[in-house]
Amino acid sequence: MSNQPVPSLPIEDNFQLVNRRGIMGSMGFAGLALLASSTPASAFLFHKKSDTPKIIVVKGKANEAVKAAGVKTDICIDSLPDEWVERHGSLITDYDRYLASLNLKRLSAHQVVEAHAKSRNGVWNTLPPKQWWTRMGYTLRVIDRVAVELDMPVKNVVSAYRCPAYNARCPGAKKGSWHQANVAVDVQFPVRASVVTAAARNLRDRGLFKGGIGSYPTFTHIDTRGTNTNW
Repeated sequence: MSNQPVPSLPIEDNFQLVNRRGIMGSMGFAGLALLASSTPASAFLFHKKSDTPKIIVVKGKANEAVKAAGVKTDICIDSLPDEWVERHGSLITDYDRYLASLNLKRLSAHQVVEAHAKSRNGVWNTLPPKQWWTRMGYTLRVIDRVAVELDMPVKNVVSAYRCPAYNARCPGAKKGSWHQANVAVDVQFPVRASVVTAAARNLRDRGLFKGGIGSYPTFTHIDTRGTNTNW
């Protein structure tokens, strides 16, 4: 099913322009450098009020990456649930092309797509709405940089985007989860989660991104909401 409904999470999609000086002031030169390398489509700044994720996106060439042609895929469709594949159809290929355009070194497109192909209590998760794809690019770049710092590949993407219906069935998930805004990833590496958490916080302390980092026994949560917070 290629026409995916947009989740009902009240997120601001009236994009507001932020000039180059504003970005530099809020993130610093190191953050700007990573931001510039994170996505060819657009740059992101995030802020949060109450419990609802709200996003300000700096508009750029937002659709160029999605329209990329001739990108080789590493997605193994046969390993994905048949029902989920039937629900998404050609959208899977389109999303794969966008992910490939990010040129990630230690994180595969298949790992990202596979994280969405799950169900809980009869409710399937979905790929994010197409107009939100570029939001995740920055977070995936951060995770890829963590992998470089650790000098090891990503083992597993536990969770990325979660549609509201699926999110509601995830134990411990908050109603206003940043996963619903498509800016958060729960990730595992072939090392203790505490090591991953420390590496991510070190990168953030060096000014390479702003966001939330959550430490859990078996995985690390990383998001790029635009304000720093730990748990």
